[in-house]
Amino acid sequence: MDNPLLLIEQENGIYILTINRPEALNALNKGVFDALEAFFREHSGNYDVKGVIITGAGTKSFVAGADIKEFSALDTAGGSALSKRGQDVFFMIERFHAPVIAAVNGFALGGGCELAMSCHIRVAGTHARFGQPEVNLGLVPGYGGSQRLIQLIGKGKATEMLLTADMILADEALRLGLVTHVVESGQEVAKATEILQKIATKGPLAVQQTIQLINAYFDKTVDGFKKEYEDFGLTIGSEDSKEGAAAFIEKRKAEFKAR
Repeated sequence: MDNPLLLIEQENGIYILTINRPEALNALNKGVFDALEAFFREHSGNYDVKGVIITGAGTKSFVAGADIKEFSALDTAGGSALSKRGQDVFFMIERFHAPVIAAVNGFALGGGCELAMSCHIRVAGTHARFGQPEVNLGLVPGYGGSQRLIQLIGKGKATEMLLTADMILADEALRLGLVTHVVESGQEVAKATEILQKIATKGPLAVQQTIQLINAYFDKTVDGFKKEYEDFGLTIGSEDSKEGAAAFIEKRKAEFKAR
């Protein structure tokens, strides 16, 4: 896929997606959403993909938000459609079979914070800033921010952030559980790669089903405990499970085949 708005690198099954609009602080526009959707749709279910890292071009911003220029002509129906499109793309990321890590290298505001929260794990540089400033524009979050922020940091602090539009620094994001690691600026992708390399040594079917189970906890239509025993049966009956048990007993590295 060739799209100047989304630069794609790949090494040993780990893909790095760089949102490439530095002149606009990597703001999300239709072209960026199209490129993200195309990538995750094309690679869905491909076990050659060991993991994905999403970051922003330059050193100032991960994604500074949605492209406000696209909002001016929208009416109620158009706004709802835009919001749903963004949510649909971010659900694709959240439900992707391989782990997706946001390497947050600067501002992650509005749609940028929402993009980061749709990833399975977040790594922040020391200069990262997080916030949902939509109320400053007379808006509510549109891409899942009102829901995922509460899931990640709890109702009280999420309510304060959503209503005041205040930004938080990387260290506070770590304390609140919004990110799992804070590293020196410029080391975000390296840390994310390290995490994905570790996960890549695990059983790919088990990784996929674990992601589904985590998502099931927040899905009111799914009985997470029932899904867990079903997925336990699914994985224990797999060739990978037999290989994992044999490797453990024989004290060797498992060679998983995703089947």
